[in-house]
Amino acid sequence: MLFDQEANTLQEGFACLNRLEFSSLSAGIAYFETNIGTLEISAPGKDILRLRFQRTPAPDYGILTGLKSPEPSLRVEAGEEMRITIGTLELVFQQEPLRMRIHRNGALLLESSTDRTIGGTLRLHPLAANQEQWLVSLALKSGESIFGLGEKFGSLDKRGQLIESWNRDATGVNAEISYKNVPFAWSPRGWGLFVHTAARATHSVGYSPWSHRSYILRLDDPNLDLFLLFADTPAEMISKYTTLTGRTALPPRWSYGAWFSRAYYSTADEILEVAHKLRERRIPADVLTLDGRAWHKSETRFDFSWDPDRYPDPQEFVHGLRAMDYRLCLWEYSYLSDLNPMFGELAEKKYLLQDKNGDTYIYRWMPPPNDRIIPHLQPSGLIDFTNPNAYAWYRDMHRSLFEMGVSVMKTDYGEALPEDVVGYNGDTGKRLHNIYALLYNRCVFEASLMYGDKDGIVWGRSGWAGGQRYPVQWGGDPQGDWEGLAGSIRGGLSWGMSGGAFYAHDIGGFYGAQEKGSLLGTGMPEPELYIRWAQAAVMCSHTRFHGTSPREPWFFGEQAEEIIRFWLAWRYRLIPYLQGCALEAQQTGMPVMRPMPLAFPGEPLSWHFQHQYMLGPSLLVAPVIQPGGKVNFYLPSGRWYDIWNRAWEQGPGMFEREMPLEQIPVFGREGSILPLGPTVQHTGELRAELDLEEVWAFGPPGNGMQLPGLNLDVSPNGKIRNIPNHVNIKNL
Repeated sequence: MLFDQEANTLQEGFACLNRLEFSSLSAGIAYFETNIGTLEISAPGKDILRLRFQRTPAPDYGILTGLKSPEPSLRVEAGEEMRITIGTLELVFQQEPLRMRIHRNGALLLESSTDRTIGGTLRLHPLAANQEQWLVSLALKSGESIFGLGEKFGSLDKRGQLIESWNRDATGVNAEISYKNVPFAWSPRGWGLFVHTAARATHSVGYSPWSHRSYILRLDDPNLDLFLLFADTPAEMISKYTTLTGRTALPPRWSYGAWFSRAYYSTADEILEVAHKLRERRIPADVLTLDGRAWHKSETRFDFSWDPDRYPDPQEFVHGLRAMDYRLCLWEYSYLSDLNPMFGELAEKKYLLQDKNGDTYIYRWMPPPNDRIIPHLQPSGLIDFTNPNAYAWYRDMHRSLFEMGVSVMKTDYGEALPEDVVGYNGDTGKRLHNIYALLYNRCVFEASLMYGDKDGIVWGRSGWAGGQRYPVQWGGDPQGDWEGLAGSIRGGLSWGMSGGAFYAHDIGGFYGAQEKGSLLGTGMPEPELYIRWAQAAVMCSHTRFHGTSPREPWFFGEQAEEIIRFWLAWRYRLIPYLQGCALEAQQTGMPVMRPMPLAFPGEPLSWHFQHQYMLGPSLLVAPVIQPGGKVNFYLPSGRWYDIWNRAWEQGPGMFEREMPLEQIPVFGREGSILPLGPTVQHTGELRAELDLEEVWAFGPPGNGMQLPGLNLDVSPNGKIRNIPNHVNIKNL
């Protein structure tokens, strides 16, 4: 049968684990011997199990930051069945072949795959290994949804998908490949798994060609370090995962303002013209970006130096923008052209990754003889972040930029590390490929802390487990059409369900239709799409206009400019609320953008509406993702306040509306509050700390409304704790 052929091919070369033999229990870790090696089982936290085979030494890249000591109360009952109990959990191993069942509070919550042949044997090895890989097969219930696994642009529910945790330069949002992969998945039934690894992991999530009733993990790592997490709610699951891998730092307040960018502003005069026009036309903005090819010599990039022909006095240029109350974001990547005069010096110091023969590895975007055709994509070396001296050099090269007034770096790329490179620490590209993104963003984030403003920040494209610690992330290069908008929303929500607190996508899409003679699609998006994309992006944690063609509002007509001006004014009023959401993310791990399965786990009907989401605890947002303005959305149980029509709607229920071009559905949740700031042109006009103008209370104040991040609540007499008397309370 075909499905048996698939299973046999998948498992070829793997040895199934058959038995456990109990060895010892020490300091809360139980040790068992198997035909593959020693299994360690521990409980490094409440309702968390860790199953670990450490067969070869491996570098510690700091993925885990909140690992607690194993619970000492773990108990083992050895016999034909092995029973490990800790707190509410009981892990039972059956022998021949080795398979497991996990009970929580007496209820079976997770077990090895139950997929059998007509002869009664298991089709899939429950647990198997070869010298370099592992297979783990778990049972799925019919209709059971699985979420997480990083920034993925397809359906939020990964059931039926084959997902690869392997960072790619996706050049779009149209396929499974993506920039930010995380080997963490969870089920609303109350279990989740996280593979602590830097290696490639493949997840068959009820993928029919392998087994529609099983979750199959194939790990390209000789070691297995598997965390099984159990929780009452998805929010608690996210909290447990981010406890292990770290919570986000708080981005600076100015980052919540509007970012304007192109790929690219070709001269200083061009970006200065945009800077002046934004202020003259009263379009709120805080950040301007000099993207790739915009501020350095393309053929020799990247060495942190300005193009002297276009920027003869970089400091004067940066100070000029700051005098207009703009922050400057500069593009970078961790490659160095072999045409750069510094190349030989860095290669000699072993600051660049090497090949297996010990020579500097040369990365080529195109094979010879065409590898010199594109000026800005010359054959290059890759900075070796496993070399402590190279790491420190790269970090400290940012110093002069930050000291002259640059506010943030756009950390582009980071996904192209080949498997056959070798790091200073001896690790190969098989393990360095994914972790490279974490090391790269960590290095630049540390530079921003050391030499920039007091708040650390990057504008990062690639990521791995733990990457949420270094905000902010954006989804790279969406196609500039309606499906590109929809895919971008799903990518951000999937990242949020994988521990990522913040997300932005390119307003209007990165590329459009390809024009004759162009290497990139530079066509302009139509005004309707541009407006709808901007409305959706304003209602995200961060907001950036970016693409291969101009994205400033005046290029799309007077109506578009007027609508964008209105939405950006609203965006700036939301900044106190977004600050509160960020504080909550830092405290609990909850993302700012919360898809329905995360926000309303008890209402599975809402899960099918995968383009709507809660922006924090108070606002439900339903972007328009098709021409004509028609939108279908779901309101969960309770009452919801339509902030545009100033009317209450009763949930639960499905709704269909045809929205005017200037609106998308936004609802306030009864029992919540919405702190709003003043209307400003940039964050420099805000008072220090928290600048509140009014607070909207959705429902009677006696409901004990709260915004957890800001520690605000409305008392029965309508007063807001710890807020000056000038703040107006608006009861809706």
